[in-house]
Formats: sequence, structure tokens, C-alpha cells
Amino acid sequence: MLFDDGKYVELDAGLSSPNPLEFVDRKPYSLRLKEAARITGMKDAVRVGEGNISGKPLIVCAMEFQFIGGSMGAVVGEKIARAIDRCIQKQLPLVIVSCSGGARMMEGTISLMQLAKISASLARLDEVKKPYISVLTNPTTGGTTASFAMLGDLNIAEPGALIGFAGPRVIEQTIHQKLPEGFQTSEFLLEHGMLDAIVPRPELKAYLAKSLDFMGAWNSDETSK
Repeated sequence: MLFDDGKYVELDAGLSSPNPLEFVDRKPYSLRLKEAARITGMKDAVRVGEGNISGKPLIVCAMEFQFIGGSMGAVVGEKIARAIDRCIQKQLPLVIVSCSGGARMMEGTISLMQLAKISASLARLDEVKKPYISVLTNPTTGGTTASFAMLGDLNIAEPGALIGFAGPRVIEQTIHQKLPEGFQTSEFLLEHGMLDAIVPRPELKAYLAKSLDFMGAWNSDETSK
């Protein structure tokens, strides 16, 4: 939807998890990976593409919730970090579309390391003055929210999206208080200053193109054509 004519070059599509912890719960993690790959046609929970929006180049990372809840393991972290490195190298802006239940616990600490890894990469992108826009869809939760999803130069969400770290029931049980109506919806977060805008999906491409242009995303002579 975001690229001109739907055309883009996919990056790092072949990366897949080696199941580093040999994790097993109700079924082996390796089997979950195979099932998710069969359902989605992807090797992990994020697709990275380079293309044009309104005739100008950028890189987009888009998460897929059907792949183990869009969870972030080593592959997701590596693909996003590589996308950021490519943005720095080619002087391109970045858009990440989040749809995720958070860190992938089947990869343990390796998964949690990705929060810091991506955040550090985004700090390097900021140093070269290239914008990063975060698009939060339904749901965006857990470690994804606690890292790159809320670190955009512009944080925008789709209407009615669930956005937060811990779930409402966990929070209520922890603080022993009833949460406000609509807590953790994109509308609630916008009202309380946690988001910059809410944009319906049909309007998203035009909004992103206009915002990136306003932010000077393509002002540098070094930007790839």
C-alpha cells in the first residue's frame, strides 16, 4: 500500500531463526516457526522493502502479526537494524509499521537484546538527520512498544489500535485500580500526548509522503535516486 505501484525490493528475506535455545513448551519452537512460515509465506515476523513513495526513496519495515503474534526475536531485530544501517548508508528515511505482541519469549534474553540493539541503531539514524516515522497498528504491545515503536520522530497510529506495554488486566492486578475507559487505545494515547496523530489506513500513504517531505527527508544531495 505504501510504495508507488506496490513495487519494492525486499531486503534480507532469507534470514530465519536457528532456534538458539531449543525451546519447547506445548510444542517445539522450531515447529512453531515452520507453521508460521507456511501460513505467512515469510521466514520471520517482519518484511523489509526499499522503494519509492510519491516518487521519492525510502525503506519500510512492516510486521506480520500472523507470524507468532508479530513477536520480535533475533531475526526481526537483525532485519530492522540492517534496514536502519542501509538508511544511514544511502541517506534514506525510515518507516516502521508495527503490529506485534512484543518480544519473542521463545528466544529469551536474545529477544530482549533486540530492544537495545534497535534503539541504538535509531540513535545513529538520528545523528545523520534522517527521519524515522513509526506507525502503530492493532496491536502494538510489549517490548515492541518499549523500544522502536515509540521512538519515532513522528509517532502515528491507526484508529482504535491497542497500544501499550503490559496488558490491561495485568496492570489492574498490579496497581489494584480500575483503568480508565478506552485505556491503551490510540485515541486515549493521542489525547494524553503519547501520539502525534491518528491516521486511517487509506490516508496513510499520502500522510507519510507529506510528513517526510516536511521533515526534509530528501533534502540531502547524497540521497539515493
